[in-house]
Amino acid sequence: MPDDSPLIQSLRTAVAAAPADVPLRLHLAQLLLEADRSDEAVAEAAVALQHAPGDAQARDLMARAMGAPTPSAPQPPRKRAGFDWKAAEEQVGDAVPPRFTETPVRADGQDDSEGADAWDVEDPGTVRLADVGGMQEVKDRLDAAFLAPLRNPELRKLYGKSLRGGLLLYGPPGCGKTFIARAVAGELGAAFLSVSVNDVLDMWIGNSERNMHEVFETARRQAPCVVFLDELDALGAKRSRTGHSGMRNVVNQLLTELDGIDSAANEGVFVLAATNVPWDVDNALRRPGRLDRTILVLPPDGPAREAILRYHLRDRPIENVGLGKLVKITEGLSGADLAHVCEVAAERALLDSVRTGTVRMIGMKDLLAAANEVVPSAEPWFASARNVAMFANEGGMYDDLVTYLKKRRKL
Repeated sequence: MPDDSPLIQSLRTAVAAAPADVPLRLHLAQLLLEADRSDEAVAEAAVALQHAPGDAQARDLMARAMGAPTPSAPQPPRKRAGFDWKAAEEQVGDAVPPRFTETPVRADGQDDSEGADAWDVEDPGTVRLADVGGMQEVKDRLDAAFLAPLRNPELRKLYGKSLRGGLLLYGPPGCGKTFIARAVAGELGAAFLSVSVNDVLDMWIGNSERNMHEVFETARRQAPCVVFLDELDALGAKRSRTGHSGMRNVVNQLLTELDGIDSAANEGVFVLAATNVPWDVDNALRRPGRLDRTILVLPPDGPAREAILRYHLRDRPIENVGLGKLVKITEGLSGADLAHVCEVAAERALLDSVRTGTVRMIGMKDLLAAANEVVPSAEPWFASARNVAMFANEGGMYDDLVTYLKKRRKL
């Protein structure tokens, strides 16, 4: 044992005379700890805890002697004339997380962040036109009007084929226009930026036009990039029928951006748009050099229907399903309708299993019954389109629609 100092010797004598005196023993343990004699301090603290198991000072001294982190001693509160809010904010600033993740908005509705970075640019991955079942006519039109000139720059130069302008996909809802746009982006190896009216419109004056500009600025930075304008009839409605000046300004801004498609700044930016009602789109948007290429996307043909049905049944328990028969009786149904047929058939099998208590597979009977229940969602669209094809086909704009309606004997 190291030589004790006179004070430690005196305390040892006193503790031996009064072994139950906890404060005296803790004072001795504190001096031993300060003299780097931790083992002896632990022994004294342990004896103190035997006499006073709940003593906080003994526990703290024991922890320090054993090498545990020393908690900071509480500071007595200081009397102040008033509460120092600034000092309190600095004290807890690193401990309290921010309440909101959004940047505060200025009085004019704009924020200080770089708005163009807020647009989500997607990678279409491995989606290609080959993944679009059937629709060979649509693929051929896409290839001739859009893809072939891009893939063959030397031939494009030889024949003077211009890349100016965008592509407009139109047709009844639920027929895969968005999926086709993604497939085009995949064919080009380009990023994909999808934009709808909710992404652009803003309640503050001038912000909608700013948002539209930032969409194209983002696409320019991410080039090659496909900008997909979904529901173009909402983003680019006819200005003559628009009573709100804000919407007219949005259309004007979109026209300005489209006019720069063939400029050096827009190199690698490709514009695709989709709408169910092209006759409600402002005519200026369809002028040559803008969205001048138009492709009609109709309900899926036989091969496409088979691919869609196979896709939606791939993870469901089925048996003895003849896709050939299903394909024949589902003519005229859109892709969304076919997905609903598979959903209804699954529900029928599920409810039957619940009632009988025996799990069974989805059979042909379920699918046929579901196909008979589902009403083609495209019929109302064709009813409206027929009037347009008959009385508003100026310049042969809807000749492909007229051809289809005559083939289906709907005209």
